[in-house]
Amino acid sequence: MQTALAAKVEMLIRKPVAEVFEAFTNPDITTKFWFTKSSGKLEPGKTVHWEWEMYGVSVPVDVKEVEENKRILIEWPGYGGTTTVEWRFDGRADDTTFVSITESGFSGDDVVSQVIASTEAFTMVLAGLKALLEHDILLNLVADRFPDGIG
Repeated sequence: MQTALAAKVEMLIRKPVAEVFEAFTNPDITTKFWFTKSSGKLEPGKTVHWEWEMYGVSVPVDVKEVEENKRILIEWPGYGGTTTVEWRFDGRADDTTFVSITESGFSGDDVVSQVIASTEAFTMVLAGLKALLEHDILLNLVADRFPDGIG
């Protein structure tokens, strides 16, 4: 049974929407703040594979929709089954971007723990992106999250 609980994380990135959007669709940029390898760019109808080499984890990502500079929608294997992740990009008049990431469709035994873990993870992703785009700093947040490996 799936639940209506969802993880939601939002943050202002002080860069134009095209630059922020590109950071999530172009693996040459995304690998600097999130996963370490990707089989390709996010394009509608495509399945790409993301890898976190430091943890020995790889997942297939089914790209459902991509609206340039506005929205990305994917499905991927979640904690208890397939979940949906949606990014929304709100380009603002001052050349900043408000990014919203929502993961939904959690199922299984401990949905609350899944939502908390997802919220933590996407918070680190947005913080890492902000540091990279605004200050050209690689924080290694995702790589350093589990220094002894995923337990």
